[in-house]
Amino acid sequence: MSGVKPFPEWADSFLAYLAVERGLANNSLAAYRQDLAKYQAFLTARLAKSQDSLDLAKVTRKDILEFLYAEKKKEAASSSIARRLVAIKLFHRFLVQEKLLDKDITLTLDSPKTWKKLPNCLGLKEMLRMIECPDLKSEEGLRDRAILELFYATGMRVSELANLKVGSINLEAGFLKCMGKGSKERIVPLGSKCKAALTAYLSRVRAKGPPAEQESYLFLGLRGRQGGKGLSRQALWQIIKRYARQAGITQKISPHTLRHSFATHMLEGGADLRVVQELLGHSDISTTQIYTHIDKNRLKSIHQKFHPRG
Repeated sequence: MSGVKPFPEWADSFLAYLAVERGLANNSLAAYRQDLAKYQAFLTARLAKSQDSLDLAKVTRKDILEFLYAEKKKEAASSSIARRLVAIKLFHRFLVQEKLLDKDITLTLDSPKTWKKLPNCLGLKEMLRMIECPDLKSEEGLRDRAILELFYATGMRVSELANLKVGSINLEAGFLKCMGKGSKERIVPLGSKCKAALTAYLSRVRAKGPPAEQESYLFLGLRGRQGGKGLSRQALWQIIKRYARQAGITQKISPHTLRHSFATHMLEGGADLRVVQELLGHSDISTTQIYTHIDKNRLKSIHQKFHPRG
């Protein structure tokens, strides 16, 4: 019961069905429309001279998999890829129900739950070079060195570091208390380098600002610090990007890059996965396990490089 019909007409009929028969919200409909537009563009380039000549009866399961793989290569989030597959499956099911297609080729397609994007991280030399960039002769440099050391020593999220209070730091014990997602508190060790950087910042910079009371923010903007306002997440991001440029790092970088680097370097150094999970504040170890893929890739490259028959 197939026949050539312009893709947009089929897509419009499908979206109308979702809106009327299944009561989908406008946001969901807009997302599905975008997903189908990408699907149409891919199929047209692959199978037809124009969208009007695209015959969905000629689409195969392999075509759909190739489309999803192309989206993955464009670094689309796995959640977006999974949603596109849902849109495609619902679309093909609708076309069969409407007797516009003879069979549903998407029945055996599973959601790509395992297509996780590997986290972006820095090499050890890059990370150390970046930490060394701040000028320790200036107040700003002392503050920024403490920020970079703290990011790398603890693997904290940028929101966690931005909200860090003076009373959260125990330099004598060498630990800090961090409030993570879901208001879950965890204890994280600082390390000697981080302790030294924080001590220098607190004694030579932070002491000149508002009284360092227990509930006051640890890191302040230097210009408006009399107000006691803490650095925003955006300000911390700008600090990291500035020193990345100074260190000659060309890859795209964010505060989360330092979190990923912390976890990766811990595992490369032999840390137990459960320990890294606890330090990162992951409630589920499956979230932490993504870092093992990086370590396995590293081991594979070393094997290929050094083994006589690698």
